[in-house]
Amino acid sequence: MRELDRAEALGLLATVSLGRIVFTRHALPAVRPVNHLVDGEDIVVRIHGGGAIGSLAAPTEAPGVVVAYEADVIDPDTHLGWSVVVTGYARPVADAADADRYADLLRPWVGTPMTGALRIHPDLVTGFRLEEAAPHPAPGA
Repeated sequence: MRELDRAEALGLLATVSLGRIVFTRHALPAVRPVNHLVDGEDIVVRIHGGGAIGSLAAPTEAPGVVVAYEADVIDPDTHLGWSVVVTGYARPVADAADADRYADLLRPWVGTPMTGALRIHPDLVTGFRLEEAAPHPAPGA
């Protein structure tokens, strides 16, 4: 297992479109699968007002809501791959031009009409790559 630096972790995150957002709902941890895009270092997901994730977009004077976002690609046969976790503040995308651009770029996987977008700015980025072990030298070699 090899640790990833921030740039490599975000680069890998940008190669996939599905991840899991972790947030607090009714004072308990909640996890939802969502599709995403990476814009610079920010992770963007589309939301609908009636959903649990949509509640994260409620107006607040705070800098946002702390969330985690995780995505991975791990082969079930070889057990090789990678996993990335981003922790940071989630804020609603308020700029109409940005919201329109994300609506064009990010098509939800569910049939529910989306009403907005959420931007997660990563404060902490961690990740690892599961790699093949180096061959061990034969005894006595």
